Amino acid sequence: MTDERPSEARKGQAPPPANPRRAPWRMPADLRSTALVVLVLLAGIYTLNWASAVFIPLMFGLMFSYALTPVVDRMQRWHVPRALAAGLLILGLLGGIGSLIYSLSDDATALIESLPTAAQELRRKVRSVQRQAEGPIEKVQKAATQLQQAAEENRSAPVASKGVTRVQIEKPKFNVNDYLWTGTLGLFGLVGQMAIVAFLTFFMLAAGDSFRRKLVKIAGPSFVEKRMTVEALDEITRQIQRYLLVQLFVSVLVGVATWLVFLWIGLDHAAAWGVVAAVLNLVPYIGSAVVTAGAALLGLLQFGSIEMTLLVGGASLVIQIVEGYLLTPLLTGRIAKMSPVVVFAGVLVWGWLWGIWGMLLGLPILMAVKVICDRVDDLKPIGELLGE
Repeated sequence: MTDERPSEARKGQAPPPANPRRAPWRMPADLRSTALVVLVLLAGIYTLNWASAVFIPLMFGLMFSYALTPVVDRMQRWHVPRALAAGLLILGLLGGIGSLIYSLSDDATALIESLPTAAQELRRKVRSVQRQAEGPIEKVQKAATQLQQAAEENRSAPVASKGVTRVQIEKPKFNVNDYLWTGTLGLFGLVGQMAIVAFLTFFMLAAGDSFRRKLVKIAGPSFVEKRMTVEALDEITRQIQRYLLVQLFVSVLVGVATWLVFLWIGLDHAAAWGVVAAVLNLVPYIGSAVVTAGAALLGLLQFGSIEMTLLVGGASLVIQIVEGYLLTPLLTGRIAKMSPVVVFAGVLVWGWLWGIWGMLLGLPILMAVKVICDRVDDLKPIGELLGE
């Protein structure tokens, strides 16, 4: 009889078990590292949102210190102590901003108080246009509805006795001072945040390059690591200073152009509109839309005609288009070296995290992140993703 057992059994080896246990599945190292990076990113986003009251003043102080460092360095070369130069510069800037706000406070108050009236006028115009566009059927239906409402009011209204004076209650007009008074705590909070930013800027300017030397010292023992840190810090400083200088210059031009154009048209509070346009120009994408819509609304209230409203809104829109599509790209050039899609998405994300302050700080933060990623080998793919 032929032996049909496997050859392994004939060789003295034990047959495999009937129910072998499966080997445990091991997660690849790259998958674990990716999951860890995602968790760290989510934790960082939560921390930035949770501690926004700390990070926002800190980032503004850092930005202002970058912008004002050349002026303080020049004053120091004139044999002015650095701390004294930083204090004088900050006090001068705060005094100039305060005097400008005080000189335009009356125009700004009148401008804000006129906004609700302008909104009511716009609503009335829209309803008038809708009534003109109604057809015969809609007019008959509307008349029938009004007759039914009048009949119901007559049945339910009590008969007024003779000699009784009818009293009509009118809503008070909008007064911005009332809202400022009720929002005193919010105003004090804003002033407190500004004071914190001013002190942070002063300490950073007075410290000079001491933090820079400490960062270079802790970067690593090798000369290559120290040189890489110095190059990254120099590039971040250069890009942020150029960006802030261009933004300041362009905002001043937009404010002056808005003031002169609105003054030529005859719009009330043209100087206040110039300041508003200059300030909101610092807010990407949204600031120009707010200025254009608000100016058109006030033009409708003042002039009462669609032609003048379109003239005011169109003039503001032309100024914003020239600034956004011609002047700013021409002056900035390749400072940011980032894709417009990345810039828009970054501003959107930082605006979601920190509101309007995030929209102001989003692009400088992205610029600093890109500079760091371009100089670290493990982060170069992120720098390539952020680039043009």
